[in-house]
Formats: sequence, C-alpha cells, structure tokens
Amino acid sequence: MPRDPQLRAPDDVRQIAALLDNAVRIPGTDWRVGLDPLLGLAPGLGDTLSSVLSGWIVVRAAGLGASPATLARMTGNVLVDALVGSVPVLGDMFDFGFKANQRNLALLEGHLAEPAQRRAVDRRLVVAAVVAAVLIPVGIAVLIGWLVFAALRAIGW
Repeated sequence: MPRDPQLRAPDDVRQIAALLDNAVRIPGTDWRVGLDPLLGLAPGLGDTLSSVLSGWIVVRAAGLGASPATLARMTGNVLVDALVGSVPVLGDMFDFGFKANQRNLALLEGHLAEPAQRRAVDRRLVVAAVVAAVLIPVGIAVLIGWLVFAALRAIGW
C-alpha cells in the first residue's frame, strides 16, 4: 500500500538525508555510505559542513511543524553525530553506522504520519530523560556517600 505523499518528508529533505548517509552502495555488500563519513575525513571543515547540512534537515522539520520534542531528538542525533564524528578515525567509523540523517528523516516522517501519537511518544521520552537526569546524579551521590561511609568505617571512624 503506497504511503500518502502528504505524510512523507519533502523530496529535498529526503535527498539531503540520502546524500549524507546512503548515497553509494559498497560493492559486494548491502551497506550504503554517504558523504557524511567521507566529509569527516577532512578535519574540521568536513565535519562542520556535514553538521550544517544535518542541521538544515532539523530546520526544515521545524518549518513543517515537528513537535519541540521531535526537534530535540533530531538535534540530539546531529550533536551525537558531530561530537563522536569529530574524533579522528573512531569518529569516521562511527559515521558509517550511525546515520543521523536517516534517523532524523524517520522521526520527521513519523511525526508527519501520526502527529498526535508521535507527540505522546515524545512526551514520554522527555519525561524519561528528565527522570534519568535527576536519578543518575542522585544515584551517583548516594554511591559516593556509601563509599565514603564504608571507607571511614573500615579505618575505624
């Protein structure tokens, strides 16, 4: 059953995502590679250009009415790609597999297809992130306190 064209991301967004993440099939495999990892081979300039193009997809998504939580998830994908991708060698290998732009395309198309359902999922994700942001530091503080207490007790205090 063909998808309603209104529920798809615009062609310009699809083309940029494909160009950055899936432009060429690696011969003899099902793997595809785009310009993102190749641009990353040029230190500084390549990663910057790739991040600008990835950011443009997020800006287009905002113009298409993507929810703030969806935009935050998309921005997170771009930031992870930019930060890890900027690490020499490891970052280039990461870029081959992470495909932030395809992830963002899927998020946008999910939002366009079912905006109410996507907003509910996004809200749950934001709540989970906030809970984690509170519980992780609290857990670390409790662990440190316990370790200090155990150390003091071990030395006879």
